Amino acid sequence: MELKLWQVDAFSERALSGNPAALVPLSSWLDESLMQRIANENNLAETAFFVRRGKGRYDLRWFTPASEVDLCGHATLASAWLIFSELEPGLDSIAFETRSGTLTVTRDGNDQLAMRLPADAVSPLDDGALAAAIGKALHTAAPEALFAGRYLMAVWPDAAAVRDLSGPGRIEDVLKDAGFWGLIATAPGDKRTGDDGYDFVSRFFAPAKGVPEDPVTGSAHCMLTPYWAKRLRRKTLKARQVSPRGGDLLCTDEGDAVVLSGACALYMRGTILL
Repeated sequence: MELKLWQVDAFSERALSGNPAALVPLSSWLDESLMQRIANENNLAETAFFVRRGKGRYDLRWFTPASEVDLCGHATLASAWLIFSELEPGLDSIAFETRSGTLTVTRDGNDQLAMRLPADAVSPLDDGALAAAIGKALHTAAPEALFAGRYLMAVWPDAAAVRDLSGPGRIEDVLKDAGFWGLIATAPGDKRTGDDGYDFVSRFFAPAKGVPEDPVTGSAHCMLTPYWAKRLRRKTLKARQVSPRGGDLLCTDEGDAVVLSGACALYMRGTILL
């Protein structure tokens, strides 16, 4: 069996930055265990598999090296880039059927793609012991606030604290005990750390899913966008994920949905031989 494979860096205008996703177009679904093994072999945060159902309509699934997940933003954006650029270049809009419902991606001009995702509710979480445990695991002061949603979100007062977090592998047990598998770390943009021009910064850790740190996380911005939009009283926000690779997102709060806009860059084309 031969399968085509692309690797695309999402939320970046150039390769070797942003978040890499492996993309495997299929004519029909493979056995789930085989897709999981391919994702493990790729050893990227996400491998996306998709099946064409009609013009501009696809079924889409995402796998980390360890398991299938319900939502992945960067691999959705990368899948759309591949379809727009090489598989169906005449399209202006794509609808993906996923575990999280129908996700749409449109061309946004200037090589930007706009992706509409469901917004996540953000609820305050008053747990001083958990905040202290997070700070200890990441070798920093405890965050000033915690919020619960799809992931656990920790807020620090400045971008330097988020940039300097270390030892994300130690956070797995803390998250497990709290009933979460992913942690968003976030803070407002800060001129002192070179973040002037960004409304907020973030990082994302999911060691239980085989992703110690994700370079740029679209699904995390489904929580981040409503939170920062309300706090800053702005509907459109410029965000930077300050992982070692880094990536930029333009985020728009639409109430029950968020729109994330960004660029993608092709890194590799290949063939899987099975």
